[in-house]
Amino acid sequence: TLHLDGLSNRKIGSMLSIHRNTINGYVHLFNASKHSKEELLDLENSELLKLFPSHTTIKNPRYNELMLYFEDMNQQRDYPGFTFLFHYKEYQQQSKEPYSYTQFMEHYHRKFPKEKGSMKLDHEPGHEVYIDFAGKKLQITNRETGEITPVEVFVTILPKSQYTYVEACLSQKREDLIHCMANALSYYGGVPKGIVSDNLKSAVTRASKYEPEINRSFKDFACHYNCAINPTRGYSPQDKALVENAVNLVYQRIYYPLRHMTFFSLEDLNREIRKLLVSYNDLLLQHRQASRRELFQSTDRECLKPLPETSYELKDYRRAKVQKIGYVFFSPDKNYYSVPYRYIGRQTQIQYTKSTVEVFYNHERIASHKRNPAPGSYTTNEDHLSSTHKAYSQWNPDYFKEKASKHGEHV
Repeated sequence: TLHLDGLSNRKIGSMLSIHRNTINGYVHLFNASKHSKEELLDLENSELLKLFPSHTTIKNPRYNELMLYFEDMNQQRDYPGFTFLFHYKEYQQQSKEPYSYTQFMEHYHRKFPKEKGSMKLDHEPGHEVYIDFAGKKLQITNRETGEITPVEVFVTILPKSQYTYVEACLSQKREDLIHCMANALSYYGGVPKGIVSDNLKSAVTRASKYEPEINRSFKDFACHYNCAINPTRGYSPQDKALVENAVNLVYQRIYYPLRHMTFFSLEDLNREIRKLLVSYNDLLLQHRQASRRELFQSTDRECLKPLPETSYELKDYRRAKVQKIGYVFFSPDKNYYSVPYRYIGRQTQIQYTKSTVEVFYNHERIASHKRNPAPGSYTTNEDHLSSTHKAYSQWNPDYFKEKASKHGEHV
């Protein structure tokens, strides 16, 4: 998707924290395949895995050996006459399976990144949206008891125009994050190429500079909206200053006018936030001679991708083995759903929303059902049944009455 959007391999690698040579390799494989890039996007994951099988390129003992060598080498960097080539030759003699010099340097600079000088960033319009939760909270009050509940405040900014979206929510959990993110994209009227979250806990299951583990639901959300998630690039100092400045301005332009107001529901609070947000985005920016809204309309707006036709439904996941009767047990509702009988005994993954239950085997969807909340129920697609089970499924009072009528009215 990013390649079709016209991004360079270097830029894609930067967004996804993958070395550009890896990106080059994948693009080469895509170009060498018999399918167009548009056709590849339409393929199921199972089909893509057959076309482009994955393989591990780093062996842990080999990599750990290199990291230990770097620790010792780095302590000698200030000695006069230090060169990387000298140490690479030394490492080459010590290692049974040395990396190439290019890989040696790449791993070193990943482990000990260079300090970069500060410079003003010229952001691409519609390229990324920065998201964060404000450090300070607002609050809602229980009308009957007077109990005060602190609430989170979600803030997003398009860096080119500084066009900002703000929404209060009950928590930073994935449900609230995804709900607020969907509302933000709806507010912008389009989708940027990437979302930068600076390692929000609700967006990233395990934080890592080079190998992020993105929350699966947030990843599904991004796929639905056809954009990338870049949670582990982290904000550069310039990015962080931009986001922190946006949050500080939200404190000034939204928090402060609300300081003497009491809100009895999240809806009431957000209604007032939206009013203040209109004024905030319409303020004339110093040195720009235009408001955030005007800059958004002239820069970001036309570069955003269209919103999807359907809204995103939050997904959850379970694993289940197909039972001998050809059903999987769905533990959240304590009931059963049919799958094609040839998968009996297989381990499957269940993906479910409030309205649907889907069953996957090896990344391929093998069954889809409307969710049935009734405990103990069996939801069946007759196409899934073997011929024997189909015959059993027809056994009901009407079936036996019809059979009996063929032997006379008294039978």
